[in-house]
Amino acid sequence: MTGVADLLRADLRGRTAYGAPQLDVPVRLNTNESSYSVPQEVVDDVAAAMAKAVPDLNRYPDREATDLRTALAAYLSRSGTAVTPEQVWAANGSNEVILHLLQAFGGPGRTALGFTPAYSMHPIITRTTGTAWVDGHRGEASGPFDLSAGRAARTVEEHRPDVVFLCSPNNPTGTALGLDVVLAVHDAAPDALVVVDEAYAEFARPGTPSALTLLEGRERLVVTRTMSKAFALAGGRLGYLAADPQVADALRLVRMPYHLSTPSQVVALVALRHTDLLLGTVEAIKAQRDRIVDTLPRLGAEAGARGRLEPVPSDANFVLFGGLADAHVTWQALLDRGVLIRDVGIPHYLRVTAGTPEETTAFLDALAELVPAHLEARS
Repeated sequence: MTGVADLLRADLRGRTAYGAPQLDVPVRLNTNESSYSVPQEVVDDVAAAMAKAVPDLNRYPDREATDLRTALAAYLSRSGTAVTPEQVWAANGSNEVILHLLQAFGGPGRTALGFTPAYSMHPIITRTTGTAWVDGHRGEASGPFDLSAGRAARTVEEHRPDVVFLCSPNNPTGTALGLDVVLAVHDAAPDALVVVDEAYAEFARPGTPSALTLLEGRERLVVTRTMSKAFALAGGRLGYLAADPQVADALRLVRMPYHLSTPSQVVALVALRHTDLLLGTVEAIKAQRDRIVDTLPRLGAEAGARGRLEPVPSDANFVLFGGLADAHVTWQALLDRGVLIRDVGIPHYLRVTAGTPEETTAFLDALAELVPAHLEARS
């Protein structure tokens, strides 16, 4: 008799499902969520809006999410780049947005390319759609995770992908790409959809431009965003993109009917009405991020160690840091002290989300107890 394992698609056999640890510990800084709860004012408004919506749950939701896309376009337009509702697409988290893009523009016989290390869901979602994945890899003389316009363009020209992913700010390394890289990739890939994942755009350092400014006149360029991070709405599952209206039209061919539920649309609309309040924590989170970047190198020096912790400059709400002798051993030692951060699988590196001041202190104090024993020895 044929078993389930034998019925599974051959290209999925042996693969491991995505999943960051969800553990009940005092300090959780491993999934780049906001550590700040949704403000009571927003909670009350969501409850009131839901009370009005629930009697009509016998009806399907607005299939086009018209009000939501209009509100998202208005929010994006606050950046100074005008975005229309026709340019916006929304779904259940940015992962579903990416899935829709790959269903429409990827598939068997097609290839997607990304520059790793980057967001791990890009290759995972790619493969679930039967699309081939190519690792472009990062790394320049200026830094192990940097990506130059020239290198990016040459990689695209070599592999001729159908879809290209650029992560800016990049997860897990944190640093944003220059727009010269985006333009170089777009121009080097005349037959590809170029997707710039800006999930952490609201946390970028001053002067960091968004790829939104490049959309006009480039119908193959897509910018994806999320409400999970800066809006503290990870549990709301709302992602979106801005692109040429033709892209949104294409995604209508692959989306499930009524894919955004009425509750999802209601919660997101209320959140957008409270944009300034919800984004009020962004500067506080950035301050803790910068505190981590500034403090980590000093821990080894203060201990008189031969090695030192090396944070990567970050435009996101997290910090990747290296200099560890064994990253997983350090991860476990921190967990034993009640602090959960992320082992992203890069040798000698770990990633920590910037949380509240108290959470940041708990992380730094716990790590200080482990230095210098956990540092990678340097001559």
